[in-house]
Amino acid sequence: MNVRVRRICTVVEDMVTELGRPVAHPVRRVAVAAVIANPWSGRGVVADLNDEVVGVAPVVAHELTARLVDALGGADRIEAFGKAAIVGLGGETEHAGALIHTPYFGNLFREITDGTSVIVFSDERAEAGASLTVPMWHKVNATTRSHYQTITVRVPDAPRADEIVVIAAGSSGGRPNARIGDRSSDPQVRLADHPRSRYKIENLETVR
Repeated sequence: MNVRVRRICTVVEDMVTELGRPVAHPVRRVAVAAVIANPWSGRGVVADLNDEVVGVAPVVAHELTARLVDALGGADRIEAFGKAAIVGLGGETEHAGALIHTPYFGNLFREITDGTSVIVFSDERAEAGASLTVPMWHKVNATTRSHYQTITVRVPDAPRADEIVVIAAGSSGGRPNARIGDRSSDPQVRLADHPRSRYKIENLETVR
């Protein structure tokens, strides 16, 4: 199956300062977005999306992941990853999900980046120029709190009504200066010890 790709965009962020000071470990975040023709566009409600998923998703997975790995300097430099898709207004949110939520995309993305975690995601239906926040977490241990982070992607002229923007994202590290601990060191916090009745918000104003 031919995959019609209109453009591929790469977003690169280098996190080097926080509050005006150099971070302890600079982090690079990258997102690669492919603008592709929606293979289900104009066909109404298609009962079975599998044929198009099998034909399209692996092609997109290979292309996006190869560019992501290259931008971050190798699979061994990727510590966190995430995925996303935005479908144009002429499509269904299921079309976006179909191209990123199956093994034909996720398993390839995970294997190429040497990951083992489930891949965190976001998806949306929106008009051209909409931005989407793509979440990421650790590629091996999804509960590593220091690696919970996001990157925002916006393609100014996409997705058109009959297009889908598919995104693969990765990061070379966790959040800059992460210091809120992790599950391995967390205390036991129970509702019984922190009932709602003990807490109140002062000066709460109701907006009418």
